Amino acid sequence: MIKQILYFGNPCSIKKENQQLIITIKRNDKEEVISRPIEDIGVVILDHPQINLTHGAISELMQKNVALICCNNQYMPNGMMLPFDAYHTQTQRMHAQIKASQALKRNLWQQTIISKITNQAKVLEYTQHSNHPLYNYAKNVKSGDTSNREAAAANYYWAHLFPSIPNFNRDSNGQYPNNLLNYGYAILRSIMARSIVAAGLFPSIGVYHHNKYNAYCLADDLMEPYRPYVDKLILQIIKKYPDKKELNTELKKELLTIPHLDVTIDKEKSVLMIASQRTASSLARCFTGETRKILYPNNGNVV
Repeated sequence: MIKQILYFGNPCSIKKENQQLIITIKRNDKEEVISRPIEDIGVVILDHPQINLTHGAISELMQKNVALICCNNQYMPNGMMLPFDAYHTQTQRMHAQIKASQALKRNLWQQTIISKITNQAKVLEYTQHSNHPLYNYAKNVKSGDTSNREAAAANYYWAHLFPSIPNFNRDSNGQYPNNLLNYGYAILRSIMARSIVAAGLFPSIGVYHHNKYNAYCLADDLMEPYRPYVDKLILQIIKKYPDKKELNTELKKELLTIPHLDVTIDKEKSVLMIASQRTASSLARCFTGETRKILYPNNGNVV
């Protein structure tokens, strides 16, 4: 089943009743009560300071492996809650994750960067930019990406991704459409973190990322080949709304379709949220020695 994202951008109260979220929304001094089955939910985004969420609702959301995201005063995601134990042999898998050899991690990172660069190449081709060096970069990614082909590809990619925006620079604090990229990547990160926990892995222990201040290093690793799918969606949003540059409700609604984007993984069509679960599960099997191949979305469906 494809899980839903619930976005709350208005004052409301949320409680649990009979395995349902009961949501009381306040609009213009009127109250509207709606319900949603908790088992159908994958992500909840809280984007208003006047939202009341009961402990019972939070506990049940965690029980059903729902990622709960809070936004700051700038309406950007700044916090996430995930369940402690979402997999039956979690301890075993976490031990395998911790003990993973550096050789395995370097190989997994090589696979990750090859997939990321190849998907970036397809997005550039979607913009009618076919004469690019990205496939060559992908072919020359070494174990652990010691020659840093990821950075070389990124420099070219961002310089050519938005031809209608002169001198664009990818910077989280930079000009439009960096605000759209930030929001889209935050959603993607939450989806991947949820999948990692569901696979019995610990999101703080990365394959490559290892910043001691980052609680989601592994999510940042695994989301890399998925970023181009978000980039393509933002290209479509820019085309559809050329005059809208503020991150309003209309643009957020478009970005909330990220979990349902079509991808191809292991020669099968899927949606991004389910594909992320397959990626995390395949990584867990790499850690336990069942395979050495991590499954990522195939570049053929980026276009």
